[in-house]
Amino acid sequence: MRNALPDYRPTKPEMAVFVSGITSMGLEILAVRIVAPQFGSHIYTVGGILTVFLAALSLGYWQGGKRAALATNREMSWIMLGTAVYVAVVVYGSDFLLAYTSTLAIPPRYASLPAVIVLFGPPTYLLGFISPYAAQLSQKQGIGEASGHVYALGTIGSILGSAATTFVLIPYLSVAQIGLLFGLTLVATALALTLPSLPRNSTVASVVVVLLLVTAAGGGPVAFDHRGDVVHESQTPHQHLEVVDDGDDVRTMYLDGAHHSAMDLEEPDRHVFAYTKYFHLPMLMVDDPAEVDDVLFIGGGGYTGPQDFEDRYDVDVDVVEIDPEVTEAAEDYFGLEHGETMTSHAEDGRQFLQGADDEYDVIVLDAYKQDQVPFHMTTEEFMEVTADRLSDDGVLLANIVSAPSGSASEFYRAEYATMEAAFPEVYSFRTSDENSVQNIQLVATKDGEALSQDDLEARNTERDLGVDLSDEIDHYMTDPETDDVPVLRDDRAPVDSLLDPMLGQRYVIEETESSEPTTANPAVVAGAR
Repeated sequence: MRNALPDYRPTKPEMAVFVSGITSMGLEILAVRIVAPQFGSHIYTVGGILTVFLAALSLGYWQGGKRAALATNREMSWIMLGTAVYVAVVVYGSDFLLAYTSTLAIPPRYASLPAVIVLFGPPTYLLGFISPYAAQLSQKQGIGEASGHVYALGTIGSILGSAATTFVLIPYLSVAQIGLLFGLTLVATALALTLPSLPRNSTVASVVVVLLLVTAAGGGPVAFDHRGDVVHESQTPHQHLEVVDDGDDVRTMYLDGAHHSAMDLEEPDRHVFAYTKYFHLPMLMVDDPAEVDDVLFIGGGGYTGPQDFEDRYDVDVDVVEIDPEVTEAAEDYFGLEHGETMTSHAEDGRQFLQGADDEYDVIVLDAYKQDQVPFHMTTEEFMEVTADRLSDDGVLLANIVSAPSGSASEFYRAEYATMEAAFPEVYSFRTSDENSVQNIQLVATKDGEALSQDDLEARNTERDLGVDLSDEIDHYMTDPETDDVPVLRDDRAPVDSLLDPMLGQRYVIEETESSEPTTANPAVVAGAR
């Protein structure tokens, strides 16, 4: 019994099914990173990827089972090589295929399916043949034992592929490098299946496939980036991070393909995205802005907001940014300099607040994207934790993406109702005159004093904040109807269904004119999927 494990030598079919498990699950994890920048990482994208992979594997199992009587190691070798060829196609042509399929006229929630089917259906289908082939060639006695052994090895491979891709490969390698690694693993396995003979055709084919993989990984995806020059790109453990210069002196940070921060390289003090000026509204809500000492930003991005507060006011700024690579990019490309008055924390925003002992005068929640919202930072329980960490005169500002009215306003109205359940006063401000999906600012105060639009205009005139908020105050909105939307709670926060009506709608981001930093430019919009 002691010698059973050391004496074990995997057979060629066992090796093939183990590698197919690693590759299929690794590609499934990688698919999220490949598809998310074009279609977002919401539940419909992730669910679509799971559906396609399971369907393709099932079809491969079925067809492989029908052909299993003719299975040989050499045929499995050719299947491995064919899969490796398609991995090269994925690495080289993914951006082009994603851009093309995104133009198809189908409902937004299904928009990612054609791309996922084209990119990942064929290789996953081919890998599905390996398990029934391996069971047929197994040296085990009986169908049940052979099948159970193959399933176990395939599952162990899938566990290894999932863990390695999630915790090792994506944090340290690019998508192209990970694809190259999977492809070379498939080629090596294909060659091992033909040993010791190494037939000429298989060897030549393997060399050709290796050259294809290296060319695909070295050349990068076929794509023309209409946004400008990509000066930095990385796959972080949390998201796809890009920094792009548009040629007009504007540098933008994109997270999973969505605008997050922007800086004018010629006028660093300019609020490129007009909604960032609204972050100063809490300074009108407090009784005395001179008494604001401690400010917290949840979500750092390019740190344009936190740096603006640090430069403009005599305050200490804490920034909670869960992704340390985003903070590094802000240092390298957005002029972030940590000093005595700014501290960064690489944590989840809610966990930070729950463990914090400090009290803040202003909290700015800037952690939401259009199609990806951390639900645990939308709920009444989270808002109550936030209120507990605010001073008696403290103010919370939440930057959300929604429409001010209509079906696409459900998330805005639900979040308003949720904040209203935790704070005595809640205000909302639109950032565009259009009724499209846009950034909406929700401001909640603890002191219970109701402020009218006239009150805010008077304070804006009286207080020397160094930033004129007249246009922002003009976008003051009346209380929305909330009877038909839920108050979000930890045990029921249907954020995805509330965001659903926004899918496929135009997302408007107002920008300021470089020559007139306080004037919004309504012509600047960004299409969003």
